[in-house]
Amino acid sequence: MLSHNLRTAFITLTHQATKLQAIHRAFTSAATMAIPKTQMAVVQPDKMTTDVILITDHPVPTPKPFSDEHLVRVHTAAITNGELLWTKNFGIPEEFAAVKVLVPCDDVAGTVVTAPASSPFPPGTEVYARSNYNRTGCAREYTILLTDEMAKRPQRLSWAESAAVPMSAETAWQALFIHAGLEPKAGVGAKGKRVFVTAASGGVGVWMVQLAKWAGAEVVATCGVDNVEWVKSLGADDVIDYTTTDLKQWAAEEGHKVDLVIDCIGRKSLADAWWVVKPGGTLISIFQPPEGVKPAGVEANIKDLFFVMEANGEQLQKVTELIEAGTGKPALDSAFPIAQFQEAFRKVESGKTRGKVVLDLGAN
Repeated sequence: MLSHNLRTAFITLTHQATKLQAIHRAFTSAATMAIPKTQMAVVQPDKMTTDVILITDHPVPTPKPFSDEHLVRVHTAAITNGELLWTKNFGIPEEFAAVKVLVPCDDVAGTVVTAPASSPFPPGTEVYARSNYNRTGCAREYTILLTDEMAKRPQRLSWAESAAVPMSAETAWQALFIHAGLEPKAGVGAKGKRVFVTAASGGVGVWMVQLAKWAGAEVVATCGVDNVEWVKSLGADDVIDYTTTDLKQWAAEEGHKVDLVIDCIGRKSLADAWWVVKPGGTLISIFQPPEGVKPAGVEANIKDLFFVMEANGEQLQKVTELIEAGTGKPALDSAFPIAQFQEAFRKVESGKTRGKVVLDLGAN
């Protein structure tokens, strides 16, 4: 009797697995059949200018066989300030330059359409990512993402909010927990440390504040007067209006210097930030090498470094988990339908934003 029951259960499970496989194949086949040949895309025709246009005949990409490439239907893509100058100023490796189309926006949120058989992100999975700048960007209806770039997007966020997260949150994670050496542990990873964040109301700054505070640091932040209350709401212990405060004088007061400064905007802000670091402390910039703007008279024995973030889906998944648990919120300034792409780029270029500006590709 027991043997008969086991055989029956095995047969039932086999039938169920077969049905699930059939449903998966049908879904994948239907999705593949629905993929168009061409799509809408925002394109930068000339790397020497920041002009962008909208075209409707951009080819839909095809993932390479036997690769970790996924075809993703884009819901939203976030603009990064200054990205239309990157190819002109920095270039890209030759092996990518031959095939890259100048489509902007590497921060993206979308739904997987096709995936490698072994992928942890099968068709239908809602994902977000920071894609590699060397590849064609994501301001288009369909894009290619790699397994190690992606994470499952937080369901408590909107599609627009999701696209505002990847680069900003990954940059903050890497600054704090990789380059500064703090531990990514709630309440204790940075306990006893004072962390100073410049441009704290920006897309990256808000994550610097929130992740440092989550790890247990005392956080001091700078921003303009209009954003002081916003930054306080993110967890900053002290918020300084940079337009009315001389940081050199502020840092000279007893108890004001900090263990770690993270500069998000460079130039004068970075130069002033040197005065804020304790001897033996660390100064990190995500904008430019700090040594180039070091003021005369700054004390020695300060570690300084500049880094460029690298897309990392594993780190982004940890951010997802924090968001789903109620820790961390993105800075979304506004979202524009793709037809209003010119207005969206103008807003970013104005510098008058609080967080990220996002393009909606109309997949909802």
